[in-house]
Amino acid sequence: MRAAIVEAPGKVSVTTVDDPAPGRRDVVVKVASCGLCGTDLHILQGEFAPTLPIVPGHEFAGEIVATGADVAELAVGDKVAVDPSLHCHECRYCRSGRGNLCDNWAAIGVTVPGGAAEFALAPVANCVKLPEHVDVRDAALIEPLSCAVRGYDVLKGNLGAEVLIYGSGTMGLMMLELAKRTGAASVEVLDVNPRRLDTAKLLGCTGAAARAEELDRPGGWDVVIDATGNAAAIQDGLGRVAKGGTFLQFGVADYATTAVIEPYRIYNQEITVTGSMAVLHSYERAAALFASGVLDPAVFISDRLPLERYPQAIDQFRAGVGRKIVVQP
Repeated sequence: MRAAIVEAPGKVSVTTVDDPAPGRRDVVVKVASCGLCGTDLHILQGEFAPTLPIVPGHEFAGEIVATGADVAELAVGDKVAVDPSLHCHECRYCRSGRGNLCDNWAAIGVTVPGGAAEFALAPVANCVKLPEHVDVRDAALIEPLSCAVRGYDVLKGNLGAEVLIYGSGTMGLMMLELAKRTGAASVEVLDVNPRRLDTAKLLGCTGAAARAEELDRPGGWDVVIDATGNAAAIQDGLGRVAKGGTFLQFGVADYATTAVIEPYRIYNQEITVTGSMAVLHSYERAAALFASGVLDPAVFISDRLPLERYPQAIDQFRAGVGRKIVVQP
């Protein structure tokens, strides 16, 4: 089969590899689409993936074409979206229900071959069957949506909150859509990319600007979400949280990124600084939300490229051109 391969830091190509064979509780998925995200850039930089080479792609969906001997829940021909999380179920975090913090954390497309290929292997337990009306070519959006759902689990909801989101890429826009549905009084979005801000406006944000100073909120925001991983945005956002408010680090920053906090202000104003890591008990809910139409794929997916153009797709994503980019074998 054909697959994208991150061979070494900064080097990616498309080549022929062996077809996957299912174990007893595995399925083989014919990939319909595979999304690119910030994690893929980190893998290309030599971060996250413990060893290279690796077939990337942790946001994917498709049709089952083979099943292991002990698979009875799903069948050949079923359309599925795949949760990439591979928890050990043995460490203290897994045993306490915090598998996303697993000491032996692994993931399809990060530590084992992923969905940037014609076929991908997945445990049957990680597959969510999709209803007939869902176009499986759009269902690569379910994985990032499940991360956004996890983010709102961490925030625990706050009816009437004033929300500020840094970044209007795919994840920022998903956080916008969920904020609108979890009782926010207003949702404002910041981005230096005017085209991305136009999409936030299209989706109905309360306000959009390049800089927070352009928005009329002198007392700050109840909830500030960084969806960029950018050091300057994070630092600015930490200073925009209102008294009693919450800052959520949702964007994936480089390992070396740092920010300065003000301990007295955090104490005196009872500010919460928290993070949200990947997927936790949220994938099935994200699939149900997606099937209900919570996202418009025509808005979120800006580019569909053939698998053979994966290197060009990753370059385009790194340049910040477009919104969600998917490759389709």
